[in-house]
Amino acid sequence: MENLKELIKKRRSIRQFQPKELSLSLLKELVDCGRLAPSAANLQPLEFLIAIDPNLRKEIFPCLRWAAYINPAGDPKPGKEPVAYIIILVNMDIRKEGFEYDVGAAAENIILGALSQGVGTCWLISINRERLKKILSIPDNYRIDSVLALGYPAEEPVVEEFGGSVKYWKDEAGVLHVPKRKLSEILHINRFGQH
Repeated sequence: MENLKELIKKRRSIRQFQPKELSLSLLKELVDCGRLAPSAANLQPLEFLIAIDPNLRKEIFPCLRWAAYINPAGDPKPGKEPVAYIIILVNMDIRKEGFEYDVGAAAENIILGALSQGVGTCWLISINRERLKKILSIPDNYRIDSVLALGYPAEEPVVEEFGGSVKYWKDEAGVLHVPKRKLSEILHINRFGQH
C-alpha cells in the first residue's frame, strides 16, 4: 500500500511536457490498465483511441481547453505539448447513461499506471467534441467522454493546504500550486459530523 499511496500523493495534472516520445507499447499497457477497471454491471461500454502521430496531435491540440483558473498561463507552451493522447470513448449502443463511473475508474487506472512509469497526464473534459469526432473519424454511436494528454513531465506542481479557495495558481517561478482540503475536513466516521 505504501508505494501506491506515495504514487497517489505525487499525482498532479501535468500541462507542460518534455518533447520525448512515448512508445506505443507503453500506451497499449496503459489502455489495458483502463480496460481492467470496474464497470457497472460489467457492461464495458468504454473504448479507447490512442493518438501518437505528430500531425494528428497538432490537429487535436486546438480541440482542448486547459486550466481554466489560470488560462492562458496553464496552456502547454510551444514545444511542451503532449506527445500522446488517449481518447476515452463510450459506445452508446452498450450504455447511454451511467457510464461516468466507468470512465472515472478507467481514467484513474491509466493516470496512476502512467505515473508509475514516470509519465505525466492531464485529464481533460473541456473538449470541442464535434470537431474532434471529425478529425478522428469517430462514428455517431460513440461519445467522446474525455481526453488524457500524456508525456514526460516538464513541470512539478505542488499540493497546498486548502485555504478557502479551490483555485490553483502559478507563482512567480511558474510553479503550479494546487489546494487540497484536509482529511480531517472531509472524513466522517460512523455518522456525519463525527471525526
